[in-house]
Amino acid sequence: MIRRQQVAALQLPSSSHACFYATVNNETEGVCSLYQANVRRLIVSVVFKKMAYSLSPKKAGLPREVLKWLQSLDLSFFPKNVRRDFSNGFLVAEIFSWYFPRDFQMHSFDNGTSLAAKQSNWSQIEKFFVKQNISLFKEMIDGTIHCKPGAAELLVQEIYTILTNRSIQAIQRVEQGFTDKPYQDQLPMVARATASVSIKSNLSLTEVKAEPNIITNQRKVLAIIHRHLEQRKEERVLDPKRFNVKPTLGEQAVRLLAHQHEPNLQMNTSQAAC
Repeated sequence: MIRRQQVAALQLPSSSHACFYATVNNETEGVCSLYQANVRRLIVSVVFKKMAYSLSPKKAGLPREVLKWLQSLDLSFFPKNVRRDFSNGFLVAEIFSWYFPRDFQMHSFDNGTSLAAKQSNWSQIEKFFVKQNISLFKEMIDGTIHCKPGAAELLVQEIYTILTNRSIQAIQRVEQGFTDKPYQDQLPMVARATASVSIKSNLSLTEVKAEPNIITNQRKVLAIIHRHLEQRKEERVLDPKRFNVKPTLGEQAVRLLAHQHEPNLQMNTSQAAC
């Protein structure tokens, strides 16, 4: 009996029921409208990101004729990531062993990823280059060892032209110094790297270990920062509204043309003659 009385006392009248359901409906409508607004914002952000990153560069690769040539050599493994697989020099030695089997004994090359293995393999390959008068840029070889952008691709193309005496129709152009500047230029300004990220991207740890001189590494870091600042200056010129760049007094001043100055000069010279 007590429980029934308590339940009856808790029951609301019909008017209070109507008010309660009205408030609940208003709250649910508010939640639905807020949910729809969040969904719209999410869709707009996704579309904006797709538009912004539509110009992002494709994965670095090799020309079609070079890939066919590599497949015909029957290598121990086919390079899936050119920058990573050619860095230790093992595949380079294996390629030259097909053309110079007496000079390349593959048991003396290590297919490892350590800096010591890379330096050992490339030192043997460079000795062979000197013996056969094959000229390859030292900067290209160092860029391949340290996985610089575009260095391995350019090296493989040069080896292809040397060994096959064929010219590539569309050879890939690489930025001088093997930096990530072409990649950064294709990105929107919002997504471009900061100074610290550009240092990490353009100065690898193996490069610091191979050249432990502090002064040399400081010069490399200063060159990267200088290039980053120059890129920021170009961005400010291309999009001054984004950086809130205000014109100077000299730019706001009214410029008179040359023919407008000539009458005044003639009048001054005539008065001086009188």
